[in-house]
This record gives sequence, C-alpha cells and structure tokens, in this order.
Amino acid sequence: MRDFVDGTAFNNEQGNRARKLFAAVVLAALDDAIADDKKYGNGPEQIARWARSRDGREVLSCAGIDPNERVVAGLMDFVGKGVRTSVALSREESERRHAAQQAEAA
Repeated sequence: MRDFVDGTAFNNEQGNRARKLFAAVVLAALDDAIADDKKYGNGPEQIARWARSRDGREVLSCAGIDPNERVVAGLMDFVGKGVRTSVALSREESERRHAAQQAEAA
C-alpha cells in the first residue's frame, strides 16, 4: 500500500512539473506575440493563429488551459495591451492596476 501511495505522489508531482513547463511555453508565446505586435503590429493575430493551431491547442491543454475561443480572445486582449508577461505577473504591476481601479471608482 505504501508503494502505491509513494508512486501516486511521485506521478502527481511529475504532472505538476509538466503543467508548469507547458505554462512557461504559453508565457513565452505571449511574449513573442507582444514583441511581434510592437515590431510588426500583428501580435494579436499571431497569438490567435498559434492558439488555434494543433500545436497551440495541445500546449494549452497540457498547461491546464481549455483551448476554446474565450481563451483565444483573452490571449489576444492580453497581447493587445502590450504588457510583457514578466511585468504583468509582478507585484508592482498588480498594485498599480489595483490603485488605478480604486482611483476610477472614486
């Protein structure tokens, strides 16, 4: 019984690591699309084309993201804003957005 539990825990950890790896690939694709948007002006179309492709759908699925049209629209919106993923995920950016929302509400 103990071997079964250890094996299950190991497999779960491996799965979590794989999901994180694929999530990093999604973040890299977003950064590439943002760079294309700044350089060529076609970033949202690029990320949409990638997300709708077979490889893109598979990467999104492996990252734990359902590859549907709502997700594609969200990715396009994110790329359209032009904020790189490292900045968007930082605490400073989160605090800045929160302060801007509070200022709008007041």
